[in-house]
Amino acid sequence: MSRPLFLVGFMAAGKSTVGRLAAAALGRRFVDLDDEIARAIGEPVAALVARDQAAFRRAEAQALAALVASGGDLVIATGGGAAAYGDNLARMRAAGLVVALTVELARARARADAHVDAVRPLLARPDAELAALYDERARAYRGAHAAIATDDLDPAAVAAQVVALVRRSDSMALPASWLALAERSYPITVVDGGFDGALVRAVLPANTTRVALVTDSNVAPHWAEPARAALAAAGLEVSVHVVPAGEASKSLAEYGRLCDALIRAGLDRTSAVVGLGGGVVGDLAGFAAATLFRGVPVVHWPTTLVAMTDSAIGGKTGIDADAGKNLIGAFWQPRLVGCHLATLATLPVRERRAAFGELWKYALLDGEATWTQVAALAPWAATDAPAVGLAQVVQRAVAYKAWIVSRDERETRGERALLNLGHTVGHAIETAAGGALVHGEAIGLGLVAAARVSQALGLADRSLEPRVVDALRATGLDADLDPWLTDAVLARVAVDKKRAGKTLRFVAIRAVGTCALVDMSVDDLPRILRSRESV
Repeated sequence: MSRPLFLVGFMAAGKSTVGRLAAAALGRRFVDLDDEIARAIGEPVAALVARDQAAFRRAEAQALAALVASGGDLVIATGGGAAAYGDNLARMRAAGLVVALTVELARARARADAHVDAVRPLLARPDAELAALYDERARAYRGAHAAIATDDLDPAAVAAQVVALVRRSDSMALPASWLALAERSYPITVVDGGFDGALVRAVLPANTTRVALVTDSNVAPHWAEPARAALAAAGLEVSVHVVPAGEASKSLAEYGRLCDALIRAGLDRTSAVVGLGGGVVGDLAGFAAATLFRGVPVVHWPTTLVAMTDSAIGGKTGIDADAGKNLIGAFWQPRLVGCHLATLATLPVRERRAAFGELWKYALLDGEATWTQVAALAPWAATDAPAVGLAQVVQRAVAYKAWIVSRDERETRGERALLNLGHTVGHAIETAAGGALVHGEAIGLGLVAAARVSQALGLADRSLEPRVVDALRATGLDADLDPWLTDAVLARVAVDKKRAGKTLRFVAIRAVGTCALVDMSVDDLPRILRSRESV
């Protein structure tokens, strides 16, 4: 029997309309959760919501639990707040596939205004209250298995994406997340066990027989053979290619050598690349896959915490130029991202600690719940302390990035740029350091810079920078920004990818869980960063 499908999302996201269309296409029974509640309480849901929201939430949770217990091939459209109440979301995730239909707030209001027959009391709230409710619920929706942006699609197109995702999902165990990009959607798994060659085989085209396993000189002694064996056991011919470890491999020269080696190994247009390693391997292998024979499939098996939670997800590939990091590259979505937590056992302590630069970034973006989980994991950063909640932290970061990329794959709507929090100054520090810092260490310093700039712009209060500094130090990271603010670092900010003329789109922090893009002068940034009046 197929798993139930649950649709969650804000008011006017189209859950009921899309649910009916998807149910018809899948041959399943459609259930509107609000209708179930109305039958149970004997009055319209809108009346109960207006009179007693707490009673409504209890009735909603009871109706949802009854549907889950009943089993069956169901498509269930939930109310806008269902996923944010109690253990509803966890109950849905355990029972079946949860898909969030996303919609911008302004679009939701416009849709609601166009359907005057639909009673939505919560949309009558003042703008500030409604925006706060929207942000609060978005944090819950990010816990869905997948998110599909509905803003520019009609219900039939959204339903088609949902149906395709259900059919693919029914053929495998539920992953931590799906990155939903229509026909290019892919699973992101977070597991403790060994490499899953059978899953790699399943996500590749049927005519794929040969894969190139690309790794680096640090990872290869530990994991190249288990990975190769898993792929071979799935019926794939495997060649192993080892590049030198370190950022220097993200170069035109190493890219050329790797492409030549893949061609000599017999790869052709029906072949695929598997990247086994951290961010350098993922970027290099991904860019080679994107350009070899004008594009072959790629699978990522990240072996660092930074790669698992950030660089392996979202399709950005690239190599460095003399002028800066990642200035040459392509968008090339993988077929699978498989996070095998066991590979972190061989991660050097410095790399484990540095990963918290990115983890604190996600905490600042996602909110206090994620901040609390990262803080609980902090003792593991540089000691033998238990990795408390490691899988949950990875899943939260994965879900956040998948949510953003599904809405803004190519960074054209402004949302994906939020993932650059801490990177404007962090990348400049990393490049100017010439190898003295690894990526996560530099991003941690970039977070301090973001907090300082945010306060100077009047967006955050004075407690933000000390809070970020304390968090970084709790995970063993350098949080002393000032010694890094050299002329060379500040000059490199001027060639940041997000610069347009003399204007820079900077990711500012209003509070934990509330970040936004602001336009500022490139010339103002050095003055703000070097001014101690802001702290």
